Amino acid sequence: MVRPGRLGVGIIGAGKVGAVLGAALRAAEHAVVGVSAVSEASRERAETLLPGVPILGIQDIVERSELVLLAVPDDALGELVEGLAKLGAWQPGQLVAHTSGRFGVGILQPIRSAGAIPLAMHPAMTFTGMSLDLTRLMDCTFGVTADAAMLPIAQALVVEMGAEPVAIAEADRTLYHAALAHSSNHMVTLVAQASQLLREIGVESPESMLGPLLRATLENALASGESALTGPVARGDVGTVAAHAQALKEYDGGAGGDVLAAYQAMARATARRAGNRGLLRPEQLSDIGEALGTEPTAPEGI
Repeated sequence: MVRPGRLGVGIIGAGKVGAVLGAALRAAEHAVVGVSAVSEASRERAETLLPGVPILGIQDIVERSELVLLAVPDDALGELVEGLAKLGAWQPGQLVAHTSGRFGVGILQPIRSAGAIPLAMHPAMTFTGMSLDLTRLMDCTFGVTADAAMLPIAQALVVEMGAEPVAIAEADRTLYHAALAHSSNHMVTLVAQASQLLREIGVESPESMLGPLLRATLENALASGESALTGPVARGDVGTVAAHAQALKEYDGGAGGDVLAAYQAMARATARRAGNRGLLRPEQLSDIGEALGTEPTAPEGI
């Protein structure tokens, strides 16, 4: 028996996000009526996660769908929406949701002008494009943005996929996405750099050394915030910070490579935040800045 309120869903973009969310909506008994997939990888992904769903052209998908999910790169979203509007593809009353973190519903103005309903539903999760991502959705939040009257629709769709909706104001979307990218994407870079250094000095399994440390650090940071901060910068251990900077400078060949630059940037930010919390005195901030090659800004009022 089909549950009431089920929608015919079209997926534009069978990338890692689109295919997974399409599968989640299908599991909630919505009917996925078509998916667009251009590359061989996206076709394989669609066949794996959305078996039996026809691969169609974009206009055909829009024509057949009550809910269109736009899972395309941020920079392609505006052009796609505008192009389909010029073709008269959007339909009055049709739900159109995009998965971009950067944008709210403003970029969907051509859809609104056609009488369709714009929604923004961005999963705060990194995806592999495989079935295991469906399990990850159960511990995931979505940043959702919509007109006040339509927000419950976006929230309900997210809940049906097993995730938790969090309303994000239109004006806050870029900061919201910057926060997620800063934490997730840059963590990958930091882990890659640390693994590289350990491998260079002969550690055969950097992940075994870093895994327990990083998991404990993340858990402590999420539970206790900045009070979980430890290490030479927070302690004002200038000699150690200077030694780190010198060793990384030599490692990067004295040319200011990416490992040194990342260490300096994060150490400066850590010093500023430690100073603002009263963990470092002004003279310690100055000494750490000198050790790093640049002086962190002293906290206000000191």
